[in-house]
Amino acid sequence: MAEGELDVLVVGGGVTGAGCALDAATRGLSVGLVEARDFASGTSSRSSKLIHGGLRYLEMLDFALVREALRERGLILQRLAPHLARPVPFLYPLQHRVWERLYAGTGVQLYDLMATTSGGLPRHRNLSRRGALRAAPALKKDSLVGALQYYDAQIDDARHTMFLARTAASYGAHVASRTEVVGFLREGGRVTGVRVHDLEHDRTFEVRAQQVVNATGVWTDDTQALIGERGQFHVRASKGIHLVVPRDRIQSSTGLITRTPSSVLFVIPWGRHWIIGTTDTDWALDKSHPAASSTDIDYLLDQVNQVLATPLTRTDVQGVYAGLRPLLSGESESTSKLSREHTVASPVPGLVVVAGGKYTTYRVMAKDAIDAAVHGLGRSVPRSCTERVPLLGAEGYTALWNRRRVLAEESGLHVARVEHLLKRYGSLVHELLDLIREDPSLGKPLEGADDHLRAEITYAAGHEGARHLEDVLTRRTRISIETFDRGVAAAPMAADLMGDVLDWTKEQREREVENYRLRVEAELASQEQPDDETADAARLGAPDVVPLQLQ
Repeated sequence: MAEGELDVLVVGGGVTGAGCALDAATRGLSVGLVEARDFASGTSSRSSKLIHGGLRYLEMLDFALVREALRERGLILQRLAPHLARPVPFLYPLQHRVWERLYAGTGVQLYDLMATTSGGLPRHRNLSRRGALRAAPALKKDSLVGALQYYDAQIDDARHTMFLARTAASYGAHVASRTEVVGFLREGGRVTGVRVHDLEHDRTFEVRAQQVVNATGVWTDDTQALIGERGQFHVRASKGIHLVVPRDRIQSSTGLITRTPSSVLFVIPWGRHWIIGTTDTDWALDKSHPAASSTDIDYLLDQVNQVLATPLTRTDVQGVYAGLRPLLSGESESTSKLSREHTVASPVPGLVVVAGGKYTTYRVMAKDAIDAAVHGLGRSVPRSCTERVPLLGAEGYTALWNRRRVLAEESGLHVARVEHLLKRYGSLVHELLDLIREDPSLGKPLEGADDHLRAEITYAAGHEGARHLEDVLTRRTRISIETFDRGVAAAPMAADLMGDVLDWTKEQREREVENYRLRVEAELASQEQPDDETADAARLGAPDVVPLQLQ
């Protein structure tokens, strides 16, 4: 990146920034992408993991946002990332016999109609109370008089964001994590690049670019402050927390959605688990490590237990994660009422800022941001083509899924293992199977997290840009929220597998394991605190990732 002037440099390796890098690279531009931590380490790994139109935005009469999001949902499911996204049914319990079915049913029918052009999912159904309880036996009989069932989709947000960055790199983008922007370069009134601190090697270098795109989400205002210019808008952080519980704790063949006093509550199937979320509260503390308090956890348990026949307790909670939504500041005091629309602006020549929006519409946000950057380039550049560019692993996925039993026979793995790999790597599965063929021990389960094969850890370090143990246990896999010990038992073997790829010394491996253990302890401690301030202080008690060159 430092060798010459780029056309576009993107700051921020979340879903929007990675989407910007892919959009620019596929237009034939020279592109760089820098991320201060790990790809998707902020908001883009801590969402509800839904690809959806946003049914509740219909109630706010935000039809354009819903229509746009439903179109993007269809593209992701059918063309862009069919290996990472999949349909999910949701049950909406009704508590009033006539008016609510008419009111909610009209909304869901409109939702289906708006999605007609992007298709691919079954239409909604009206269910009697008996039919609803047959689909979701876990519900209290007196908590509903009937139900509506409709479909949306889900995705592993962190893996999807990582695949966006990898796909951008495959089209020529220069992509680097652990590279923090510490200042902007200027010539007169124009931004001409950035100063970057390489956190892995403790060196600073300059990257020059004709256009810089600020796609830093909840850090937008902080990044703008480095320029010394007031932004044209401000971003407000809203905290949302999620609980992860084992699948057997809630008997249901469908996801659930219910109203809460401030928003909606989702119970989302997630492999052998359920994800329960979310909250929606203002957050003005540490943005890198938003903390879930005991009050947050109790709130979600209280809300979900209002409809469950067998209540959940704290002992059922296997994992907890907290994330921050980047909302555009508005007139409303309530974060749940702030717009999920996105905004693109150019506050000074050479700089484009994109902020707001929702995960599902990342591609549109990226397109709009690069359109603004292209305008600043002052030359003819092809239009965005990302709606026709499948991510790595998407091409040939359906055919490989149909051949999964053949792949199992050829590899010696159980077909369930092959299905697991296909849903995470798509047609890149052959790269993992090659690793196992070269070293059969990599085909064995990872100790402490036997849902995953050892090859996945090796592959994360060798192919997916993982630099630290936390990257693998928290984002390349979800071991940190899918095991009761939060991944501590899996850490030593995972560190050894990563260390073999990245040439870690014995001391580096031990330090990675210890840093991860301290992080887990700090998160668990924060979840016992009564409020945001004490939870934030407890979470910050753990050391941050230490660059290997400084250990």
